[in-house]
Amino acid sequence: MRKLIVQKYGGSSLANPERIKNVARRVAGYRKNGHELVVVVSALGDTTDELIELAAKISRNPPEREMDMLLSTGEQISVALLAMAIHELGYGAISLTGSQVGIITDTAHTKARIVKIEADKIHQELKRGKIVIVAGFQGMTPQADITTLGRGGSDLTAVALAQTLRADECEIYTDVEGVYTTDPRVEQKARKLGEITYDEMLEMASLGAQVMQARSIEVAKKFDVPIHVRSSFSDKSGTMIIREVKNMEDVLVTGITLNKNESKITICNVPDRPGIAAKIFNQLAEGGINVDMIVQNVSHTRQTDISFTVPKPDAARAVKLTRKGAREIGELEVLQDDDISRVSIVGVGMKTHSGVAAKMFETLAKEKINIEMISTSEISISCIIKKKFSETAVRALHAQFGLDKGK
Repeated sequence: MRKLIVQKYGGSSLANPERIKNVARRVAGYRKNGHELVVVVSALGDTTDELIELAAKISRNPPEREMDMLLSTGEQISVALLAMAIHELGYGAISLTGSQVGIITDTAHTKARIVKIEADKIHQELKRGKIVIVAGFQGMTPQADITTLGRGGSDLTAVALAQTLRADECEIYTDVEGVYTTDPRVEQKARKLGEITYDEMLEMASLGAQVMQARSIEVAKKFDVPIHVRSSFSDKSGTMIIREVKNMEDVLVTGITLNKNESKITICNVPDRPGIAAKIFNQLAEGGINVDMIVQNVSHTRQTDISFTVPKPDAARAVKLTRKGAREIGELEVLQDDDISRVSIVGVGMKTHSGVAAKMFETLAKEKINIEMISTSEISISCIIKKKFSETAVRALHAQFGLDKGK
């Protein structure tokens, strides 16, 4: 049966000429079987990181518009090379940038949101029998300025295109065989999941799992786009991300995530009166800082310490803004701690089972791991701990919740 398939290949799948040729052979195999293909690609290997480093050598604070102009070039290289490789195999292919495709975004440079996709160009090229290769991670404003969609934005491009084109399948190719119960580099007994719900995958992605961008899962859930996460180096089936899985509430914990890329900021001796927290966090909001966990403790002296976490790349700016807000209140001390990590357990089954938090805390206590902060959602529990205990915590929790034993 003829299908329209959207595929996405990450940077590790395109890291060198041989890998590009490997992707071309895989794509050509689908075309040989009669399928229509739209292929979204990321920048080659570590190209994006290298471009960021290059910009840092030119400017300490480069304009975000110019960063988008720079970073978008990485994907342009990928689409052109992959199109060439497919041509070498005897199949027609055309490379298109995000703006050529008609991916229209808002004006938030470096983290733009897709407003709409005008896919006429893609439909035209598919009708001509072409394999359409699309530069992921990028779009343009209504004023024709280039924008990028944030880290992992190629995932979002692929899911959004799959929804717009009403694709039969959306495949996300990466360097692992699917979504695992935890990072296999940390726990060798990590197990590949056959399927996982949108809610669980969204939670895991938000909490540090690097398989997919969280925003792409939000779009997939909203429009019910099933996603197949699989390896570009294997023909094995991977993990299906779908609305519901069988016996979803029977499984207590589905996965464990670890995020070492956070900083904790603490404001000491804050007066306990209305409006104080609002002053501080308004400063951060206006600066575009995404605050995650927040803990406030009130003592008998009517003063409090407020601690919160932010992504490490935003930490320096967050500290500067926090100090600005703290000065408006008084001479308050602001502390920063980068020596932390966040370990989280995720599972839809938590909705209907009690005692999960106690079990997590007991497991960490047995390993003599102190918990500095705690946050919960309906399907997750997160703890901030010292970074040196990260892997120990993941392995202990993985064993405690029986994730190496299968469903």
